[in-house]
Amino acid sequence: MLLLTYIEELERELQELKSYYLTHEKPENRRDPDFFVFVKEQTEPVFIKVENWYQEALQFVKNRHVNVHPQQIESTEENMKLLLLHSYYVDVRRKRYMELHQSVLYVFSLLKDDINKN
Repeated sequence: MLLLTYIEELERELQELKSYYLTHEKPENRRDPDFFVFVKEQTEPVFIKVENWYQEALQFVKNRHVNVHPQQIESTEENMKLLLLHSYYVDVRRKRYMELHQSVLYVFSLLKDDINKN
């Protein structure tokens, strides 16, 4: 199923983002054009994956009796986008970052359970 593929890809991306967040310092200048270009190049493909996942996940939860609600899909999409930016700008506390990370993984886990049941 396509949704499962998107989830697995995003789980790998999340792991890489977390690793980047944990091993890099805050950029010296958040307005540095070179850094902005770097972040854009790194995150654009992931933003596309998030959008693809979002469309598939929303269809999945709207058309079936599942444990995940459309609002959770929307929140997870938003959290993924936040993680993408926070990973490079290192501009949130570690606790908040990990909460976002866990929240996304939790919804992915629920979705995988629902996929396996259907």
